[in-house]
Amino acid sequence: MDILKKPILTEKASALTEKSNRFTFSVNHKANKIQIKQAIEKLYGVTIVSVNTMVVDGKAKSRYTKAGFVSGRSPKYKKAIVTLKDGETIDYYATL
Repeated sequence: MDILKKPILTEKASALTEKSNRFTFSVNHKANKIQIKQAIEKLYGVTIVSVNTMVVDGKAKSRYTKAGFVSGRSPKYKKAIVTLKDGETIDYYATL
């Protein structure tokens, strides 16, 4: 099972990183906090203090096209916010 999908790079996630040394990742829906912690520590070589997870529901999307009104939903995903030990950081682009 591939646990980490991708980092979430939004303005809100960047503010969390700058303010409280917390990093945000999109993770596999079936992964638990222990698996997420182990995967990030192994991949980035950092010490994690805590892991918070949440399932983000997809938004309702709709548009009017030539074929008529089309509606649907964007997919839901699981998000993990990890807090690192003071003085440590994650460079997302070093592992690419």
